Amino acid sequence: MHELWMTAGLWLGLALLAALISAWFRIANALTEIVVGTVAAFVAVTLLNANLGSDIGWIKFLAGAGAIILTFLAGAEIDPVVFRARWKEATAIGFISFLAPFLGCTWAAHYFLNWTTDASWLAGVALSTTSVAVVYAVMLELGLNKTEFGKTVLAACFITDLGTVVALGLIFAPFTYKTAIFVGVSLCVFLFLPRFTIFFLKKYGNRPSEIEAKYLLAVLFVLGALAVWAESEAVLPAYVFGMLLAGSVGRDHTLIRRLRTLTFGLLTPFYFIRAGSYVSLQAIVAAPVALFVLFMSKMITKIIGVYPTTKLYKYAQKEGIYTTLLMSTGLTFGSISALFGLTKGIIDQQQYSLLIVAVIASAVVPTMIANAFFIPKYLLPKKEDKDD
Repeated sequence: MHELWMTAGLWLGLALLAALISAWFRIANALTEIVVGTVAAFVAVTLLNANLGSDIGWIKFLAGAGAIILTFLAGAEIDPVVFRARWKEATAIGFISFLAPFLGCTWAAHYFLNWTTDASWLAGVALSTTSVAVVYAVMLELGLNKTEFGKTVLAACFITDLGTVVALGLIFAPFTYKTAIFVGVSLCVFLFLPRFTIFFLKKYGNRPSEIEAKYLLAVLFVLGALAVWAESEAVLPAYVFGMLLAGSVGRDHTLIRRLRTLTFGLLTPFYFIRAGSYVSLQAIVAAPVALFVLFMSKMITKIIGVYPTTKLYKYAQKEGIYTTLLMSTGLTFGSISALFGLTKGIIDQQQYSLLIVAVIASAVVPTMIANAFFIPKYLLPKKEDKDD
């Protein structure tokens, strides 16, 4: 029994180390968790002839639960008012931000790197994402999250990631009777559940027993079970369910804060550290050209797709460049897609390692360039507005 608690202590210790590094260097916590997981796994295997236990059942459960709830929270935090007001703009930017790298990176992986068709499609999915976590952190730090500009960019991020999640589910889910049942049941649930959820939470919410959290977790796990049974991905219904509740649950800041505490305090560290533990540093060193091709194919296709779209909506030059660079970031859904491909046998460990590092690079490089040179400072709120 002591081995279980020792493993738990080790993983949470790594999570604490990643959080401290994130605070010291002011970078996304998910990024540091992936890096810490990679280094820890390398040290364990190379120097200690051991492993981190990434395939232990309870660790896989906590990691999977973290991915599901994180995806739900991402969908629930969309601003429905801003989206309704500027839906054409957000949809156009978000959709092209998904489509251009999805097709471009698939093509590059297949014809430049000679990956199989399925592996190339998986690369396209993983590199099509925009990191809501990174973009939101940047907006929050600058105060742009309170501006129309910032809210529109965040809404566009959700459209991009929705395309990624849908593509992941549709391309790699076998179309059987299970798929038909999954789609039919999901549609019925999505039509009925939002209204019932509002009624249920109003009637039984705000109690010490945390009925709201238990209800949402039960629904998410049942939907996830249905998706996995249909050989799809559990994050797909979680993301859609979150978006449908954005106008109700998403505005309950107390509930969202409690779910964030559970998710970021306990669950997502297991997911991201586990994702990092599968990265092979030897595979990266052995294929630097492939890494460069994957990273540049994402950057180039994002720029080609997003920047002209921003000009169609009359963005000023700095606004257009800043939006393009932020939409070029990737982290959470990119790593989720890559890990899905590895666990399903669509890609091997070397391909997974290259994709993860390309995703991490896309979280860091465009953000640094955007904040160093292209912040539209004239849109920043005044200090008193930012502090409100």
